[in-house]
Amino acid sequence: MINRTLHREIDLLKKMFIDLGALVEDRLSKVCIMIETWDKDLAQEIIRTDNEIDQMEVQIEEDCLKVLALHQPVASDLRLIVAIIKINSELERVGDMAVSIARRVQVIQKKGKGSFTVDYTPMANKVLGMMKMSLDALVRENANSTRQIFIEDEEIDILRNQAYKAVVNELDADTGHAAALMNMYLLSIHLERIGDRACNIAEEVIYLVEGDIVRNE
Repeated sequence: MINRTLHREIDLLKKMFIDLGALVEDRLSKVCIMIETWDKDLAQEIIRTDNEIDQMEVQIEEDCLKVLALHQPVASDLRLIVAIIKINSELERVGDMAVSIARRVQVIQKKGKGSFTVDYTPMANKVLGMMKMSLDALVRENANSTRQIFIEDEEIDILRNQAYKAVVNELDADTGHAAALMNMYLLSIHLERIGDRACNIAEEVIYLVEGDIVRNE
């Protein structure tokens, strides 16, 4: 009876967690559109709805702690709950990064960037793909696909460096839009950090499925 109750509560946790993952994916999809279109209304929507992710993150953590306290799960059940707690925090940070990107876009639009631009669409789409892969691996409890995420992360770093060089070259040529250009570069930093979050989730999936700690390898 205790195990049945535990697994029922774990199933409810997983459902809530999947809903949070879907919400974060939706925010990242909107970030991809916003970066491509510079849609100020979409930027405002991302900022305005940030509390939805925050509230879900708090609720999931509270429910995880309740399950730990009441049922004291062991083995795979314990690893799953620990993974959910850690990944839950990562998803909340991704939501924060989406808001940061939206605010940078607002600053860039306000300051004016002249004719200069950086095409962040490939980088944003790649980051979204990494996040989808990591969450899908978690739901399926399949670590096989997670290795691809680490390869994608190296490509994200290359794109960030390319953005840095482009912005520096533009700053050398035109210092009149320095504030907008710096915020333009910071977009790549936020995207790169979202990629890092996807890698962290992938690491937790590997631990959940295989029992191996691969951080810092």
